[in-house]
Amino acid sequence: MANFTPLSAAIGGALIGLASALLMLFAGRVAGISGILGATLGLGTGDRAWRLAFIGGLILAPIAAMVAGYAVPLPQMPASWFVVITAGVLVGFGARLGGGCTSGHGVCGMARLSKRSIAATVVFMGAAVVTVALMRHVVGG
Repeated sequence: MANFTPLSAAIGGALIGLASALLMLFAGRVAGISGILGATLGLGTGDRAWRLAFIGGLILAPIAAMVAGYAVPLPQMPASWFVVITAGVLVGFGARLGGGCTSGHGVCGMARLSKRSIAATVVFMGAAVVTVALMRHVVGG
């Protein structure tokens, strides 16, 4: 692993946990990105302001870090946009099917000891392990 940074990962994880706890404490909401984005795009949502601020923060944080002089690596994208779009559709479908995304279940649901979220996170992680194993050892070499 060339990019092993346990300190920054621990700080980032703590900040995600703190943000999730504060959102639950002050707004009574779960910090699940698929739910936040889905309700922002919905027509009947009356509480759109905090959702837009949350999503805006996700977009503006790395931009602010770059402006401040921090090295922000660009994500490695597959060569094909078809793969990117297909993956996005599958992730969106899976988040709807699973009643939430990995951030909602893994960070917020497990912290609340939700049996449904624990089961969903186990399934997410198991599927990830199988997918990586297949892609590295069967499909992609």
